[in-house]
Amino acid sequence: MPFFSNLKPGPTTPNPGKPKLTYQGTDVAALEKSFLNHMRYSLAKDKYTSTQNDYYSSLALSVRDRLIEKWITTQQKYYEVDAKRVYYLSLEFLIGRTLGNSLINLGLYENAWNAIKNLGYDLEEIQEQEWDAGLGNGGLGRLAACFMDSMATLGLPAMGYGIRYDYGIFFQSIKDGFQVETPDNWLRLGNMWEFPRPEYLYPVHFYGRVEETKGKNGQKLSRWVDTEEIMAMAYDTPVPGYQNNTVNFLRLWSAKSTRDFNLDYFNDGDYIKAIENKALTENISRVLYPNDNTSQGKELRLKQEYFFVAATLQDIMRRYKKAHTSFNEFPDKVAIQLNDTHPAIAIPELMRILVDEEGLVWEQAWGICNKTFAYTNHTVLPEALEQWSVGLLEHLLPRHMQIIYEINSRFLKLIKKEYPDKTDAIHSLSIIEEGHNKKVRMANLALVGSHMVNGVAALHTEILKTDIFKHYYDICPQTFTNKTNGITQRRWLKLCNPGLSTLISKTIGEKWTTDLYELKKLLPFADNQNFQTEWMQVKQQNKTRLAAYIKKQNNLEVDVHSMFDIQVKRIHEYKRQLLNVLHLISLYYQIKEDPSSSFCPRTVIFGGKAAPGYTMAKLIIKLITSVADIINNDPDVHPFLKAVFIKNYSVSNAEKIIPSADLSEQISTAGTEASGTGNMKFALNGSLTIGTLDGANIEMKEEVGDENIFIFGLNAEEVLHQRQAGYNPLDYYNRNPRLKQAIDAIASGKFSKGHKDLFKPLVDALLYHGDHYMLLADYEAYANCQEKVSRLFNNKQKWAAISIRNSAGMGKFSTDRTIAEYAKEVWNAQTVSI
Repeated sequence: MPFFSNLKPGPTTPNPGKPKLTYQGTDVAALEKSFLNHMRYSLAKDKYTSTQNDYYSSLALSVRDRLIEKWITTQQKYYEVDAKRVYYLSLEFLIGRTLGNSLINLGLYENAWNAIKNLGYDLEEIQEQEWDAGLGNGGLGRLAACFMDSMATLGLPAMGYGIRYDYGIFFQSIKDGFQVETPDNWLRLGNMWEFPRPEYLYPVHFYGRVEETKGKNGQKLSRWVDTEEIMAMAYDTPVPGYQNNTVNFLRLWSAKSTRDFNLDYFNDGDYIKAIENKALTENISRVLYPNDNTSQGKELRLKQEYFFVAATLQDIMRRYKKAHTSFNEFPDKVAIQLNDTHPAIAIPELMRILVDEEGLVWEQAWGICNKTFAYTNHTVLPEALEQWSVGLLEHLLPRHMQIIYEINSRFLKLIKKEYPDKTDAIHSLSIIEEGHNKKVRMANLALVGSHMVNGVAALHTEILKTDIFKHYYDICPQTFTNKTNGITQRRWLKLCNPGLSTLISKTIGEKWTTDLYELKKLLPFADNQNFQTEWMQVKQQNKTRLAAYIKKQNNLEVDVHSMFDIQVKRIHEYKRQLLNVLHLISLYYQIKEDPSSSFCPRTVIFGGKAAPGYTMAKLIIKLITSVADIINNDPDVHPFLKAVFIKNYSVSNAEKIIPSADLSEQISTAGTEASGTGNMKFALNGSLTIGTLDGANIEMKEEVGDENIFIFGLNAEEVLHQRQAGYNPLDYYNRNPRLKQAIDAIASGKFSKGHKDLFKPLVDALLYHGDHYMLLADYEAYANCQEKVSRLFNNKQKWAAISIRNSAGMGKFSTDRTIAEYAKEVWNAQTVSI
């Protein structure tokens, strides 16, 4: 092993001829020294025992050393100036890998690359050893991770709070074309980036009963007693800002039993029973999103939500009380952002703390609570708005159910008094959904308990105002605001696409890394042929890299000169991967019917995970893999068409896939996608978008210009009109021969080895069960738009120009802009210079 020759005892006295090497040194020599020291003294390894994972661990520890001093200084500064803190509560943080991002933000990437090279190794290979921290399901969790990066980069005093799941989003493998889920044991080899904090250990209570007593002044007092208790232990991960000395952190909670085991059972010889309670207790932080199709699963999911909220609020209280003796300034020093409804139970929990434990009167406590919380909604699908049965809440959190009833009662009385013309809307406004099985509407609770609510794209926010939460908006329009989502350009361009980021910086300078609007300076170069050539050379290098990955993972050769037509995202019917498949089948038959014609060569690439209990989504994956199997084994279509499903889509996979895309598929039914952020990542990396007028596609169209994006299909109003008018998918099926041919091929068993029933649920959903997401209504427009895409792709010069314009138009879609808007308009939080 080359580097071990450097691992020799140093001189006992400093060498005046050489610079002093410290933990904070950022030059190549200091990084080499740090790496070697950690290999020996942190990992106790030598050249005979070290592994690839040890090389990664040594480098990660070396980088971590350089975070710690900045982290301590940052937190001390926040205390010194008594800064208002922002607390971002999210059940998901889809972090991905940390090493590369930390190197970028600390400005160490180039020196680390050279240090590792000098020691005889490859930084890219070492980065591949890191396991993704997949503590999220998709866009919600990835947005939270991007927000953490931007809050640190902007110097905002902020923390993220969530759960340290033992197992993240499942590992997806494909067997016989079907998705197979296996546990994602991301902690198996340890986590170099986290700091266990056993000193921050908080009790969290469940079950029990409420005891009512009278206070000295005759007021009613409530005590939550006879509860079961578990402990929440903190694990901290530092989050560096981009080259600004700020290091914030993410605090994740892990469930611990209050006792390791019951000694009585142990002494009696019943060892299994002795540790049974410990194991059951710690299940709370075991798995991301337990299956909630059963009553036990629902209870565990609600336990998770309350567990992390209760621990978080105790931690926030502890920090606040260090500098304050009353709660008068609480909303001026604390802003809590609820990332969707999962943390909404924080509202009654804060009321419980203020009223039951701190002795505040209800009105004062509610004023504090309302000024402290803000709520981000992430869905326009009514079925996705979280609800819990009253029975479950009364059983698990009896005091909180009482508080929710009280909040609702006071709110409805206020509506009847202040807005008598809205009494007919009481049913919609109520936090409690009445009926045989009463339910608590968590979105309504979040709305009533927050001073601001935001959607995450202009269309999404408009739908919230005019449809989903119309009655709330009519009453309190001032509380609604839009905060269009974004992405961090540090990870999604500088890190994942070094070739393109280098070209951009060489051309317009480095300021785009913290001000993405700087990319507009690329516009004068869009028609420059020399620049176009360099731009497309980078794209070709990225496609070659992805092609090698596909060869390794799928054992499939793809043409790197073909159009890389990519749709990678969570598999869901509303995201309409099935529409893409129908077009793919149609292309296949067009080529089969006339193989001598000249077709634009395409490689159609899919990726994404289906929820384990989502049968239709899993069947779509099976259809994709089955269609790909037919296409890839048919020599007639080889020169023009290939199809690939890349398994186990993740953040690290996305970093390989996105820079290589020529065409980005953003084809959800208009009015269903809240925002989307994959669309932004692709366009930032020079991909052209084919999409509907949905989510942030609308704002992307405004930014890049109508002529630089492929828009097709019904808009949200037209979708609604079609449904109200009695949409009949069979009309579209019968009048479009290509569409009929594709659906009939699926129904006939062409892609299921003659098993006609395999894909019958998909065919029936399209033809006989209403085609809820209107694939057939949009198919012809989609196919026609794809023909325009093919014609443009054959015009390499024009394609390159539009690719450049897409990147140049992405300035608005940085999370730096989004977070700056939150800080000013929602949190009233100020930056702190370190």
